[in-house]
Amino acid sequence: MQNDRFKGLGVAMVTPFSSSKAIDYSATDRLLEYLVDGGVDYLVVMGTTGEASTLTDDEKHELIAHVVEKNNGRLPIVLGVGGNCTSSVISSIKHFNLKGVDAILSVTPYYNKPTQKGLEMHFRAVAESSPLPLILYNVPGRTGVNMSAQTTLTLANEVPNIIGIKEASGNLNQMAYILRDRPDNFLVISGDDGLALSQMAMGADGIISVVGNAVPGRFAEMVHFAQKGKFAEAAVIHLKLVELIDALFVEGNPGGVKAALSILGIIDNNLRLPLVPVGEATLQKLTMLLKSL
Repeated sequence: MQNDRFKGLGVAMVTPFSSSKAIDYSATDRLLEYLVDGGVDYLVVMGTTGEASTLTDDEKHELIAHVVEKNNGRLPIVLGVGGNCTSSVISSIKHFNLKGVDAILSVTPYYNKPTQKGLEMHFRAVAESSPLPLILYNVPGRTGVNMSAQTTLTLANEVPNIIGIKEASGNLNQMAYILRDRPDNFLVISGDDGLALSQMAMGADGIISVVGNAVPGRFAEMVHFAQKGKFAEAAVIHLKLVELIDALFVEGNPGGVKAALSILGIIDNNLRLPLVPVGEATLQKLTMLLKSL
């Protein structure tokens, strides 16, 4: 099935910046090759981890074109396009050159806190206007609104172009209801690195990961064990990574994972305001944890 392309490990790529805060395309290339070599299953470009909210429209178009070119068809690509104005999201999708892109990841509208009916109507409109399949993204810790299991299931059953959800509510019961009642071929993807193994044990199809930027090989191995039902083997890896996962988020995302990637020599540790690099204590802890791995 086409949807199988988005099972396993997807990585929400960071956007590397130079010291002048311009997009660092050389570092982007290094990261892309690191992820391909690490065995990830697909790439997610310009999600939350990619600092999409600080990129200009021109930068967004340039970045996705660059990643598509360098990827050269090796991995499926999911493009993040979301917002809190439905017509603007639709317009953005229409203005992207989507050649080489396989699906759209679209976050629930933030700040204006729509009702469940508002969320449903928003995603119906976006999906019906999108030339590519749509993956919903529920992350109430960032957006201030939680999309209920019932709203997700309504969209899953009634809108053919909606093929899955990245569920990052952290609520295992909410995910369980979606898993129990989802239609065939509707993807349920974890959005929480620390919960990925537990959620895959319930039947989730994989994860769109932050930590996969830093340790793609280890995390891919864990996810692929879980896909095969080898949960004991997957648990061994999860327990080795759990402290690193916690440390990566202690000062927010993507500050932690950018610090880790800078320690590994893949990118420079630069973010755009209002985000700033992690403090020295977190940097030292990440250095120690990465060495231990």
